[in-house]
Amino acid sequence: MLPIVRVLAPNPDVYTLEGTNTWVVGEGPSIVVDPGPDIPAHLDEVVRLAGRVGAVLVTHDHPDHAPGAAAFAQAAHAPLFAFRLAGAEHLRDGQVVRAGSLEITAIHTPGHSADHVVFHLASEGALFTGDAVLGRGTSFIDPPEGNLTQYLRSLQRMQELAPRTLYPGHGPTVMRAPAKLQEYLDHRAERERQILEALADGPQPIASLVASIYVEYPPEVHPLAARSVLAHLLKLEAEGRVARTGKGDDATWGTVAPRACARCGRPVRGRARYCSTCSLVILQEGSATATPAEPEPEREPEPERESEPAPEG
Repeated sequence: MLPIVRVLAPNPDVYTLEGTNTWVVGEGPSIVVDPGPDIPAHLDEVVRLAGRVGAVLVTHDHPDHAPGAAAFAQAAHAPLFAFRLAGAEHLRDGQVVRAGSLEITAIHTPGHSADHVVFHLASEGALFTGDAVLGRGTSFIDPPEGNLTQYLRSLQRMQELAPRTLYPGHGPTVMRAPAKLQEYLDHRAERERQILEALADGPQPIASLVASIYVEYPPEVHPLAARSVLAHLLKLEAEGRVARTGKGDDATWGTVAPRACARCGRPVRGRARYCSTCSLVILQEGSATATPAEPEPEREPEPERESEPAPEG
């Protein structure tokens, strides 16, 4: 069985739980995922456990995952890979990184951050999820860097990989990967339902939504909850299901009635004029089919003239 060892960085807080997980995968050579913060004692411990290193990977460039990566890679004489981290070889979606007999695939999973990637070790059914999926609790989506629509797509893409085990950036290893990924999707769907139910009483600012939805949570977490609610509202706004009045913290949010397709009358998502079916028809047949043609008024037939030939075609 391939050894996968966690080295816990000493940087606990409300965002990192017990600290950042650095993962040492395999041996002779190994692959190191997320060296974490630039804390010498932590990096020395990773060096000790990793032995000969074939590659260093970073899930995203947040300060609890990336600052120690360049120094560690240099000390280990190993190439550094990340999606956008300065000084790293920039990964492509689907790129395979090899170290000895190890092959690990980078999957671009934006949502928590625009540059987030997870690493799929298919031979072990293992997925190194960074901050996209945690071992405990839920991932924080903070706009504008965080994008909930992208995040939900990323969760679905991770499901399609059918991993058995998740190795998160924070918290314990997750042995029942399919259940955890579905739990994350269900959680977001439930939060969206709560927001829409609260808005059914009328337009509200985010602070009022947080006070009602997170009533059982301590006030200290309400500022973080407000960012999460904003992420949901921005998704719903892009879908044309809510609209805001005003700007900043004073803005109020309310639901909007669904629009009808200008061609067939079926409901339309977002601000589009046509449903997806009619949009496809219009693209295939041309803009003349965008709206039903108005019938021309009937005209009295003109008397026939024997001297004029009948028109062709």
